[in-house]
Amino acid sequence: MNMLVDGEWRTDAYESTNEDGEFDRQETSFRDWVETDPDAQFPAEAGRYHLYVSLACPWAHRTLLTRSLKGLEDAISVSVVDPFRENDGWEFSPDREGCTEDHVHGSDYLREVYTAADPEFTGRVTVPVLWDRERETIVNNESEEIMRMLDTAFHGIGNGATLYPEGYREEIDATIEDIYEPINNGVYRAGFAGGQAAYDEAVTELFDALDRYDDLLEDRRYLCGPVVTEADVAMFTTLVRFDAVYHTHFKCNVRRIADYENLGPYLRDLYQTPGVAETVNMDHITEHYYRSHADLNPKRIVPKGPDLDFEAAHDRDALPGGPPEELDAIAR
Repeated sequence: MNMLVDGEWRTDAYESTNEDGEFDRQETSFRDWVETDPDAQFPAEAGRYHLYVSLACPWAHRTLLTRSLKGLEDAISVSVVDPFRENDGWEFSPDREGCTEDHVHGSDYLREVYTAADPEFTGRVTVPVLWDRERETIVNNESEEIMRMLDTAFHGIGNGATLYPEGYREEIDATIEDIYEPINNGVYRAGFAGGQAAYDEAVTELFDALDRYDDLLEDRRYLCGPVVTEADVAMFTTLVRFDAVYHTHFKCNVRRIADYENLGPYLRDLYQTPGVAETVNMDHITEHYYRSHADLNPKRIVPKGPDLDFEAAHDRDALPGGPPEELDAIAR
């Protein structure tokens, strides 16, 4: 894989699997926090921060979706990279539909944003990236932490909705942790497995977890009960890509999400929540995976299907609960 080494771009510097053929995700590098305290190093202020995302990437999608549900579109600006990533990494292609220029630096490639923050940076160049215009540096490039910052530190700036409500926080944290390895990262562990044993383990754990959450959702509308939370955001960005990409491209073909009695309607319910559908770009998603992973799809042919109908009825609103008062801004 490609990465920066001492600020120089290398195309042969990172192996994505370990010696056992298991997918090995590298830790993110920038881990500072935006805080509500106006005297903090990175205080929450409208107009100060900029988010770099790919519409194709589920990790970046988490932050874009949180931004939308929190009503932070006017407070936090966004740049969107090209879905096709090749040897030069994430690229800005403002002439392509759904893509933008780098609104802060005018860069051609996202790696230039990383070296603007640290000229000697060593590591992978990933999305999302939260940039501080005032200090001219990257605050954070870990999706789960950016999601939490947008949800909590900027609570007084957006629409007042919360995805981390009091009384649910312990379960939200436990659920996000529980779904990460077998589901969110599990599809990648299967797709990039370097051997049969690693693949079999990943796929077994993936569908065991999906089966378990399908059972859980039989009598509750959302993962942590009657309210939409960060856990649902984290689950949604994997599920919405599953049938179009992971099922075929990553060989996660034991079942489709559409085949599940509860996970399928749950996915449609979330998709139809105001503020969600506009963050989903299936063209970017399918192009990125099928064209960017030449080792998995050497001819880079992008399939025509499947025909997914996320607008179909879900009947989940018949379950007890629903968005509480603090989520009125995103209630249906």
